[in-house]
Amino acid sequence: MKKIIKSLLWLLLAAVIVAIAVYAWPRLPILTAYAAKDMCSCVFIADRNPESVTKEDLSFFPISLATTKVNYDDKSVTASLFGLVKRKAIYREGVGCAVVVDYPEKEIRQQSRPAMTPPSIAPDTPWPLGNRLPDTLPSGINKEILKAAVDSAFDAPGSKPLLKTQAVVVVCDNKLVAEKYADGFDVNTRCLSWSMAKSVINALAGTLVKEGKLDIFQNTGIEEWDQDERKNITVNNLMHMNAGLQWVENYFDLSEVTKMLYMRGDMYRYAITAPAEYSPDSVWYYSSGMANILSGIIRKRIGNDNKYLAFPYTDLFYKTGMMSAILETDASGNFVASSYCFATPRDWARFGMLYLNNGIVEGDTILPDWWVNYITTPAKGSHGIYGAFFSLWNQAEFPDVPQDMYFCDGFLGQRIFIIPSKKLVVVRLGYSMKDFDMNKFLKNIIGAIH
Repeated sequence: MKKIIKSLLWLLLAAVIVAIAVYAWPRLPILTAYAAKDMCSCVFIADRNPESVTKEDLSFFPISLATTKVNYDDKSVTASLFGLVKRKAIYREGVGCAVVVDYPEKEIRQQSRPAMTPPSIAPDTPWPLGNRLPDTLPSGINKEILKAAVDSAFDAPGSKPLLKTQAVVVVCDNKLVAEKYADGFDVNTRCLSWSMAKSVINALAGTLVKEGKLDIFQNTGIEEWDQDERKNITVNNLMHMNAGLQWVENYFDLSEVTKMLYMRGDMYRYAITAPAEYSPDSVWYYSSGMANILSGIIRKRIGNDNKYLAFPYTDLFYKTGMMSAILETDASGNFVASSYCFATPRDWARFGMLYLNNGIVEGDTILPDWWVNYITTPAKGSHGIYGAFFSLWNQAEFPDVPQDMYFCDGFLGQRIFIIPSKKLVVVRLGYSMKDFDMNKFLKNIIGAIH
């Protein structure tokens, strides 16, 4: 009997091991690709220390299981799990890092942004186009309360990391009134957007609309959709996340979004293969694929890759003073508009100011005059919490914040809050939001302004 029981236990253990292997093995490439890509971008774009990236950005399970190796000579990072399932990410000048998948590494390495001459900004150019700040705060701001509110967003030196904030910037009435950075970060450190990049592609679409080069209310023009019900999907549907495409947005499993970001070289091409599940404008579902489809549409609409790669800079970043911004491309050369844009905290504040000021920067009209109203109009089916690639105020999450607030919303707590009634833009960047109370944070900042 004991031998039978022992044999059964061994069989059970073997079955469990096989089950775990069958479940885990297809997911391991996502884990190592994530680690390689994130480390590559943080080291070669943000100029960060690899140890800091491992301790912070790659510290959550199961990503923390991966080990990474940085090669400074060829600007690449290789990640593996116990020496297995290796994935590599490589840096390309001007277009950031991409996972080596579907395309030969040599071909990916040849990608770069065309030579460009950024506008010359003198060191003493005042904010917002420059970085010279006034010596005094605007009237009506309690300096001590504001400092305490900003300080409360950071972990105390030497304490156990809970809040995990890396940077905070506060702009009031178009003036930078407060900022603070964690150790290892400063005004020149580029920080990853994650899904705040969706708001960036929103702005880029807006510039094309203003120039008459894009009609968001017409169908997408995607040839692969011409013969089925997807032909009725519009760019407006994509930006409102109610295109009706079949999609699963689960970052911690093998899903459409993780396959797209870490297992496909052409994210646009993968996203457009999603079949129709609902009719357009009937069901709301958050999907990173929508942003990358729009990125591909814009690429096709521009029709020239050099102009496409220069477009975010000439039409948005340089005009707003976001001189640090880098929008990364995938292995095929498409901007990863769902997730991968880097900029300094001050430049993220400048991006928020573009919307606070109704698409105008220092007298230069960049977006249509109706654009802010458009992007803050709730998407059908979203229960009022989502507009067009922007998140909106909701009672459950922000009971103490004015209802006109809307925000750029990124994974792990990347936020740009825009509060028109308070003339406020608040940027919070970090590597977690699990223990961070966004409502309390904003309430405390608002409490400093009268």
